[in-house]
Amino acid sequence: MVDTAAPPRRRFPMSLIVTRAELSDNQQNRYTEQALEMHKRDGLNLAVKARWIALAVVAIMLPILNPQWEVLYYHALLAIMALNGWVASRVGRVGVSRLELLVLFIDLLVLTIALTLPNPFGDSDWPTAMAYEFGNFVYFFIILAGGTLAYSWRTIIAIGHWTAALWIGGAVLVWFFGTTYPEMTDAATQAFGNDPALLQLFDPNNIDFDIRFQEVVVFVLVAYTLALTVRRFNLLLLNNAALERERANLSRYFSPNVVEELSNNDDPLKQIRTHNVAVLFVDIVGFTNLAADEHPENVIGMLRGFHQRMETEVFRFDGTLDKYLGDGLMATFGTPVAGERDALNALCCAKAMVQAMEQWNAERRAIGEPEITAHFGVHYGPVVLGDIGVNRLEFAVVGNTVNVAARLEKLTRELEADIAISDHTRVQAIRESSDTDPTLAGFANRGPRAIRGLDRPIDVWTI
Repeated sequence: MVDTAAPPRRRFPMSLIVTRAELSDNQQNRYTEQALEMHKRDGLNLAVKARWIALAVVAIMLPILNPQWEVLYYHALLAIMALNGWVASRVGRVGVSRLELLVLFIDLLVLTIALTLPNPFGDSDWPTAMAYEFGNFVYFFIILAGGTLAYSWRTIIAIGHWTAALWIGGAVLVWFFGTTYPEMTDAATQAFGNDPALLQLFDPNNIDFDIRFQEVVVFVLVAYTLALTVRRFNLLLLNNAALERERANLSRYFSPNVVEELSNNDDPLKQIRTHNVAVLFVDIVGFTNLAADEHPENVIGMLRGFHQRMETEVFRFDGTLDKYLGDGLMATFGTPVAGERDALNALCCAKAMVQAMEQWNAERRAIGEPEITAHFGVHYGPVVLGDIGVNRLEFAVVGNTVNVAARLEKLTRELEADIAISDHTRVQAIRESSDTDPTLAGFANRGPRAIRGLDRPIDVWTI
């Protein structure tokens, strides 16, 4: 067995950049819906936890401010709101949900009742309008803040409008049906009659509609501001989901190191350049005869299994999967940017592919399927790199080095070898490591061979 230990790998994002026009509307909508659904579910769960914590803090605070048994009434309302939050998390979904909106409206209604109507278990004999004198409207901001974690910007605006309507509506009902004590107003008139502003402030029966109006205006303004923030966040979420979709699609066509280059630069491949790379060709021997008697589905399944195993080794050794060639493939090492051990990686990859084929053939023999033989050719030399095409771009590696690698792979049949490499490749691998590197073990010099495309014969090494 040969040493095929993988070299230190570079980190890369598995990503894609494909225009939206290249995807169907159904694909885009499905991907967007999945992203929104995940965001909504996470937001609802977080909102429920935040609500429970906030309600727990309020529940602890109330008996400290008013150490009376009547506070248990408000604890019961807080428990209802806590349960309501859990129900909202169960029925919430992306899009318009009437049940979810109903649960949210019940939240606001329960809070309005708690803040405007007198405690039925209390023993204080005050005018109903006194409920507005304690600044309790601030509790609505807890629901509004929690809503930003889970709801759309339109729902945040709805919270603002519903709260304003309920609060003003409650004030109107108290004005019409609330308990009043005229003698308290008379007493306040005697004390502050010379100052109408003070009289309005200290009259226990006064609802102070101007202050109530001010409260709801400020609340609606805050709601609109938070709605814009949520809308901006949702747009960022959708843009990020689109980028991730594009990056995922790109990784289907390009190897990870090309994807990394595309992701980190605006136009990384438009600059046509030349440098040395290692080119690896792989081909199944006798594929036509092998596939002749097989069912088409079995043939495709066999090719997928072959390509998957070969692709895994290419990426494991920092290679670029240049293209599939039916029953073979072409990979390059040193693209789009040259590395420090491109030739050595190509040889490690070829040896690892041989081992992968041996393991696969053992599995195929165990289930009675025929073995598959693959041959490999590797050459190291200069190539031209750049993208070609107009509307649909393809990253291309062209030059005589590519042709030589392909002919070395064909030469394996004549030499009865699994792998054939050029002397250029071996020399470069020694430069990148040493002549004692285990990757070079097992190669035998088969002497000079004439390769079409080269001016003179070159030494070919096989294993």
